[in-house]
Amino acid sequence: MGFRASPRVRRSCAIALPLGVVAVLAVALVSCVGDKPDASAQSVVSGFVRALNDRDAEAAAELTSYPNAAEESIQQMFDGLDAKDSTWTVAQFMELNGDSGFFTVDASWNFGEGKDWSYFVDGGVKKLAVGWRISWDPTLLAPALGHGRTVHYERTDAAPPRVFDGAGNPLMAEQTINAITLDPASMPDQVATTDRLAKALEPVAPLITGDSMRKDMAAKPGQRVVAVLLRDQDFQYLEKGLSGIPGVIVDKQPKLITTDRRIVTPLLDPLRKVWQANRDATAGWAVNIFDPDGAAQQQVGYQGPPGPDIKATLDSGLQLAAENAVVSVGTPSVIVAVRPSTGAVVAAAQNNQAIDQGPIVFSGLYPAGNSLDLVRTAAAAQAGVDPKDVSDDDLERAGRQLGIGLDYEMPGLEPETAVLTASQSGVDQVMKSKHGADPQVSPFGLAMVAASVARGSAPMPMIVEGQQATAKDVEGPLPAAVTDQLRNTMRDNVQKGSASFLKGYPDLMGVASGNDSDRWFFGSRGDLAFAVFVADADGGDRALKMTDLLMREIAKPIER
Repeated sequence: MGFRASPRVRRSCAIALPLGVVAVLAVALVSCVGDKPDASAQSVVSGFVRALNDRDAEAAAELTSYPNAAEESIQQMFDGLDAKDSTWTVAQFMELNGDSGFFTVDASWNFGEGKDWSYFVDGGVKKLAVGWRISWDPTLLAPALGHGRTVHYERTDAAPPRVFDGAGNPLMAEQTINAITLDPASMPDQVATTDRLAKALEPVAPLITGDSMRKDMAAKPGQRVVAVLLRDQDFQYLEKGLSGIPGVIVDKQPKLITTDRRIVTPLLDPLRKVWQANRDATAGWAVNIFDPDGAAQQQVGYQGPPGPDIKATLDSGLQLAAENAVVSVGTPSVIVAVRPSTGAVVAAAQNNQAIDQGPIVFSGLYPAGNSLDLVRTAAAAQAGVDPKDVSDDDLERAGRQLGIGLDYEMPGLEPETAVLTASQSGVDQVMKSKHGADPQVSPFGLAMVAASVARGSAPMPMIVEGQQATAKDVEGPLPAAVTDQLRNTMRDNVQKGSASFLKGYPDLMGVASGNDSDRWFFGSRGDLAFAVFVADADGGDRALKMTDLLMREIAKPIER
């Protein structure tokens, strides 16, 4: 008896014959019942295994005694394991009598390098009215399946690494964050919901208003929108007022956040990348079989020890001082500070207007104006020409000697520093399309210039202790005489030049510069180099006043 073909491959065997030869070919007609003549028990087992190797759940299920249940279980297995590779092999077949048989199948799964799961299963095959069929049992797929259980491959993680600041104080930790989410599909009245939610959030998030939430929803019509992220402590305080608001959903999510909520810096996302890379490098794996009630039975897997804790270079005291200084203006402004001795980035602050534009302290390139005069001076001194006659090659070389024009690569962060010339490799179109042929510089870039002058050579920056940046085409230091010349220029600029507003700090050296309405100050004091940038400044001394405020904030005792 032929077995029933899959609907996807069943084909017609209709033929037209003269009546005189019907009896002669009667046997041939028997073979047209199915796909092939009298499928044997062994061929059905082989077909079943072949379909599993093809990950064709429907075809495999069609060869069982209970296709609907089998297809659901087989598909769940493939989806739940999502393996890179899987192999099924018939290890043994035995036909017990004319109506039944027994077989063993070896299964092996690979989920990546060193992540393998192998086992064998036993099964039976019976001759039914429709032909030979695999006697369906979920244990044909894996030994512990059955009774509504499902199988899944899962990543496992050891205890998360801790993140400390440069002084060894806790900086970031994984905590539960409550995402207060607006769901328009379950919100009968958007105005009523958003106004009510704004009132409930007001004690801890007064900037979240009904209007701002409605604007966010209008920008993403029909989609869920996160109104605010609340720490557990804040959520518990507001929970009673948040409950029962139509269309408001609370989604609890683990997130790496600062232990001191006052710390707000563009360095946080790069540090999260470093933290995640730490977790990825030490991640384990497991294949679990889950009971309907959620209880898990691990079948195979491995979890190694946790990765090392992370020591960020950020100095919490300096960061808070920079944050207090940077909010003193109402236009985009940033402050970034680097240790010349080590290249450690110890502070990076942006006010709200700058935050709206992204992490511009590291990625923002702005017309340099006279901010690069120091670099031109260094190039001219080495080439023996007037600064206005410096060639592009000499300018680029001096820039690299002072830490800019290099493509730094470091864990978590790849900052921009400067585009010095239109001929600089790979930047022609950027300069021509964005700002013509004018040199561009970032706040981080000018901080690196200040650090390089203070140190006498360009340090390799880092945001995590022991993980310094690398860069191609690094130049050696400036000649000592040229470095001394730059330092004297920077001292004179503070004591009797355009930055004399700051001459009350006798150990400070730096340069006040600008372009149109943008204002800069970059310099160093001891083992601290920094850059201050104020866009669209409302006065020519705005960056100097912010620097003065920064110095005063640094002198204050740290409040914890």
